[in-house]
Amino acid sequence: MVFASVWIVGTSRSGKTTRLGAHFCHWLQIENKYTDLFYTKNNRQKKAKKSSKTVLLQPTEPGVLVLAANDDQRRELADLIATLTLGKYPIRAKTTLGFFQDEVVLFWPLLIQSLQLKAQFPVRLRPETEQELATKLWRSQLDSATLQKAGMNEYRLVRRILDLWQLAAYSGVACEDITSILTTGFPETNVLLEPEFLGSLLLSWRNWCLERGLLTYGLITELYNQNLLTNPHYQQRLIQRYQAILADDVDDYPAIAYNLFEFLLDRGAVGAFSYNLDGAVRLGLGADPQYLARLASRCEVINLAGPPPDSLAVQLATPMVELMSTSIGMLSLPDSVQPIQSTSRAQLLRNTAEIMIEAIKGGQVQPEEVAIIAPGLDAIARYTLIEILTRQNIPVESLNDQRPLVSSPVVRALLTLLTLVYPGLGRLVDRDGVAEMLVVLSRNKIVTGEKEADIKTLPHQSKIDPVRAGLIADYCFVPHPDDPHLLPVTTFERWDRIGYTATKAYEEILHWIEQQRSQHQQRLIPSPISLLYLAIQNFLCQDSNPPYEQLAALRELLETAQHYWEVETRLKQNDLQLPSHSQASNTISEFIQLLRRGTITANPYPVRPYGNARKAVTLATIFQYRASRRFHRWHFWLDAGSPLWAKGGAATLYGANLFLRDRLGQPWTAENESMAEEQRLRRILADLLARVSEKVYLCHSELAVNGQEQMGPLLPLVHACVPVMS
Repeated sequence: MVFASVWIVGTSRSGKTTRLGAHFCHWLQIENKYTDLFYTKNNRQKKAKKSSKTVLLQPTEPGVLVLAANDDQRRELADLIATLTLGKYPIRAKTTLGFFQDEVVLFWPLLIQSLQLKAQFPVRLRPETEQELATKLWRSQLDSATLQKAGMNEYRLVRRILDLWQLAAYSGVACEDITSILTTGFPETNVLLEPEFLGSLLLSWRNWCLERGLLTYGLITELYNQNLLTNPHYQQRLIQRYQAILADDVDDYPAIAYNLFEFLLDRGAVGAFSYNLDGAVRLGLGADPQYLARLASRCEVINLAGPPPDSLAVQLATPMVELMSTSIGMLSLPDSVQPIQSTSRAQLLRNTAEIMIEAIKGGQVQPEEVAIIAPGLDAIARYTLIEILTRQNIPVESLNDQRPLVSSPVVRALLTLLTLVYPGLGRLVDRDGVAEMLVVLSRNKIVTGEKEADIKTLPHQSKIDPVRAGLIADYCFVPHPDDPHLLPVTTFERWDRIGYTATKAYEEILHWIEQQRSQHQQRLIPSPISLLYLAIQNFLCQDSNPPYEQLAALRELLETAQHYWEVETRLKQNDLQLPSHSQASNTISEFIQLLRRGTITANPYPVRPYGNARKAVTLATIFQYRASRRFHRWHFWLDAGSPLWAKGGAATLYGANLFLRDRLGQPWTAENESMAEEQRLRRILADLLARVSEKVYLCHSELAVNGQEQMGPLLPLVHACVPVMS
């Protein structure tokens, strides 16, 4: 039997993605000898004789669907294919969820007709907005007794319930069937709440969103698999649009991606899929690698060579696994593995940073060739390492550091500014917030030349320093529940102590606030988004370019505000009777409180700067590092004695194992958990060792942050090395 589709199997960094791109070129240049057919409409060329395995793609359509596990890999894969094909062939590169979302929005009229929905354009909900609205809808049912029974606070319980729907949608389970899955999968002693109760909450939430045209990730996934992919009209359009599929790292795809691939392959499409034996990074977050592996039976299987020869996986993967599984065998590890040991974790962090600094300063390694990887990075460890290294002029890149948006001083300053312009927000502002706002909004411009272009802004210097800002806030800020405001600087008897520069800067800020208050009273400000944009333009971006981190926070603030008021407009159209959405001040108040609860993270699009990679030490959790597919010369495995190395942690959602297709609804036993931890640890070790070429430091402290002794699964590896520090 001749297979047109291929299934490329290999370990990490074995060349799967490169082979995927090369196979696409093989379709175009080898199997079809007349490659110009793909780039021209010349009818004479269409008469040429073609191979029986020719991929018939229409040049006027995006005939190739390219899928990747995450957005970073999507961009890299799209760039690779564009480079290999000289950018001559149109492709559509998406993540799986991004593809589902685009299709649901594009074919929304079809869903309106089939589900008999209200004719309105859909609005996508971000996870934090979904959390807030679901909490409001369920608040009457999630009373104190229910929360006590669940054993968690309201925020965590709502998030966990919503995650159940997302997992069910990923596995192809309808919302109505979640109750039966939970009933059979959870023993009575381990159930979160009654399955019937959880199912009713999710059904009410789904129907509430459908009535208002609000799309959550769970609803998008369910609508695509349950309603769109089964629709004959959509199926016909899908066949016409895509005649080839390229999917990279399908071990990180949800189960319903198999339904899409199967449908296209059955209709004559050709596919190329890559599968990482050491992958399954998103197992526990909706990925179902075992279910996707069924595609191999429909394809020609290409087995790539083992670990890359420039990695430590060749010599260390097998010995490390043997050391952890049995006490008999190899007594020591080679010199490429070195331990860093201490009693306390604080001392461990200092020792790790010192060894790293000495190696970088001595020229043994460059900052961009070093990675610090931990099973979990608490704020103390992150801050300590960054602080010690940056003091030695060694930059650190905290990979996908999802800090709350409100942690940025410029964001806090802009939120304070809103409370001084719009009435009724006095309870959300205090003197400390006003003082910080004055410092942030009075950035000092230093003239370094005679021309206008020579004006530069020093990032940590302001015309109003913190001491003067505190004095102004103490004497010139008038707190009031409905009308908080600032007074002229002359209100302060010793205002001469403020100084000319600070006084002038304060008067400019005060004049701008009063001007905006007046325009708001005259209804000349369209929305708070316009006010935020004006403030950013006037105070933060005038004659200066903020650093990338600050610019990213500002962009995310504007994106978040735009999204929040878009949802608010939709709610007003459907729920005019709700008092919480009747006044602008209430909406702004809820928006500010949402940000201050820290539920929104500063990760705007694009999530990374353009250009070359930053020359900095990489700091990441295991999940973040594996998902980024990076490679370094040196690794520092932090907290090597932690039991979290074998745990899923935050990368495993509650009830995820119940929704795996090969064991749908089956109870998860202690034996299953033990076996899963062992397999997870083997994959982590093989994956990380394939991503390091020279040296691994096992950083171990006898005591964890909470003072408990650490007895994790990697401890035998630490004991197999001779300590270099104690």
